[in-house]
Amino acid sequence: MKMLWGIDLGGTKIEGVVLNPETPNLPLCRLRIDTQAQGGYAHIIERIALLISQMSVQVGGVMPNVVGVGTPGAIDPISGKLKNSNTVCLNGQPLKMALEKRLGVALRMANDANCFALAEAYLGAGRPESRAQEHIVFGVIMGTGVGGGLVVNGQVVAGCQGIAGEWGHNVIEPEGEKCYCGKKGCVETVISGPALERFYENLAGSRRSLKEISQRARIGQDAFAEKTLARLTAYFGKAIATVINIVDPHVIVLGGGVGNIDLLYSKGIAEAQKHVFNNRFETKIVKPTLGDSAGVFGAALLCQDFRSAS
Repeated sequence: MKMLWGIDLGGTKIEGVVLNPETPNLPLCRLRIDTQAQGGYAHIIERIALLISQMSVQVGGVMPNVVGVGTPGAIDPISGKLKNSNTVCLNGQPLKMALEKRLGVALRMANDANCFALAEAYLGAGRPESRAQEHIVFGVIMGTGVGGGLVVNGQVVAGCQGIAGEWGHNVIEPEGEKCYCGKKGCVETVISGPALERFYENLAGSRRSLKEISQRARIGQDAFAEKTLARLTAYFGKAIATVINIVDPHVIVLGGGVGNIDLLYSKGIAEAQKHVFNNRFETKIVKPTLGDSAGVFGAALLCQDFRSAS
């Protein structure tokens, strides 16, 4: 049996999973260890190697021929080095090459948003009724940041520069807050969790968590909270409509903490309809079903040959 091995590399933890391709929703092994990112780039490589060895013990001493790895950031297709990672010691490093040398196995690597999208497209809320039909899934992560991943017919689309799906750095408020990417008013600076909390604080003069803001808006207790969520739905509609107009996905799956806000699935969809270049709105916008399993499951699924899947 060809097992599917996946690693989800995060800033605080590294998670590994081994799947049977016949029953990929039932892990043969699932382990987590701390990343210990403060130890630096070389130390993180050793931590991944340690996790692989622990996983091997769990599945009877078998070692993989190929491992899927989900990363914070993306591999530059020209330089082969990692970029745009919030685990900053990884930026500018040839992570894929170094890991392949250290582990002695081939790697298939994608960023964490692509892994999320792949898992939900194959096992979760984005599954098509039939794998024979064309199917496009856009996976969204709206939390501390705003990212996205694109899966077409079961295949991750990375793009020419490795940035496919990065809708979080399109400008929607030109005079807005400065983003770490160097632009002003990116989607991430407007509808990420921290951005919404800052907006509320500027209005109300007090700081609340996004969960509190959402609860207070829902019960009509707080006009500032209602205005904050109105801002979220309006700008979400504009931003996601741009994705729909360009990619025209069949399903959009909203992950991350902001994606838990129910208003996105009613008023947010209504706002998107205003900006979509069509006389009807057929794109499904749904909540994820895999929870925190999506990233590591998606990493393992990078090793699957979907072109031969039924």
